[in-house]
Amino acid sequence: MARILYGIHGTGHGHAMRGLTIARRLGRHEFLFIANDDAPQVFGNEFPVRRIPNLGTVFRNYQVDMPATIRRAVPLLWHRERYIRQVREIIREFKPDVCMTDLEYFVPRAAEREGLPCLTLDHQHVITCCRHDLPRDMLWEYAVQGITPKYLFRPTEANIIVAFYQPPVLPRYNARVVPPILRRQVLRLRPRDDGHVLVYQSNSTHRRLIDFLKRSTSRTCYVFGYDRTEGRDGNVVFMKKSEQGFLELLEGCSYVIQGGGHTLMTESLHCGKPVLTMPIRAMVEQRFNALYMERLGYGMQADMATLEPPLLERFEARLPEFRANIARGNFCGNEQVFGMVDCFIRTHRLPGAGQEVRVEE
Repeated sequence: MARILYGIHGTGHGHAMRGLTIARRLGRHEFLFIANDDAPQVFGNEFPVRRIPNLGTVFRNYQVDMPATIRRAVPLLWHRERYIRQVREIIREFKPDVCMTDLEYFVPRAAEREGLPCLTLDHQHVITCCRHDLPRDMLWEYAVQGITPKYLFRPTEANIIVAFYQPPVLPRYNARVVPPILRRQVLRLRPRDDGHVLVYQSNSTHRRLIDFLKRSTSRTCYVFGYDRTEGRDGNVVFMKKSEQGFLELLEGCSYVIQGGGHTLMTESLHCGKPVLTMPIRAMVEQRFNALYMERLGYGMQADMATLEPPLLERFEARLPEFRANIARGNFCGNEQVFGMVDCFIRTHRLPGAGQEVRVEE
């Protein structure tokens, strides 16, 4: 058994769900999480969590609120030595064998100073560690916004990148790209097509999307993420936050409409559901996800500012094509990831490329 200190990015649930899934599967090891914002409630009382602030993005009106994001970041970076000291104190108290990070700022820096090996496991470093053929309109965003995963959340000595697309890794990084991790509730689903649409907005919402749904399709659209959580507006049904209710609707929907978040994309694809994605333009990771979603023929991308009914008509006409492409993909890398993480915990290095790894029981 080993002890693992695991830093988790706290905005949204995707990072925390990934960490929770790993800790549950590798239960013979002892985990202590460091997180803030939304993440601690995901772990509940199942695993111990220490709260340490972390860098995050603020959203408003379906875009990044850059002034608010900077206002949040500056005090944390100004006092970063204080927070690194706090994590180092936790390290000395907990005595971990290794550290892990999922887009968390302070744990890898504290681990480096304490001489501990640290593994990065996230999706965002697909931007930094891989080679991409990008359209011209993304090059500037890639250069500017790619600074965040390259320097603020810089890659560690070993990196596992989960993604539904598999771009080649740049040779200067010790990284592996593998299919995503799926939570056990999703693996239990038995997908079918009941004809409805699942709509999810996590970071920011916009009334324009509701008007678009009412004008563009006769299907019932179940919408999560808006302040209005009950009632019906034409064919749009506003839903309360409910994991079980959400998964039941995912199981039976015809397709998914969402922002650019990777977690729901992978869960949708695993269930064979095409995706219409509307990435937030200032979020380069979401732009990457949408780009590959379209390139691989799993769905389409759209701009919230220019939504018009013909777009959804074209999307629905291509549903058989999208489903056929999705059926040829692999969207579950659980056992591969678990084996690689367990190998790193035991040996402090990743297995060789192509080497089969298993979790030691």
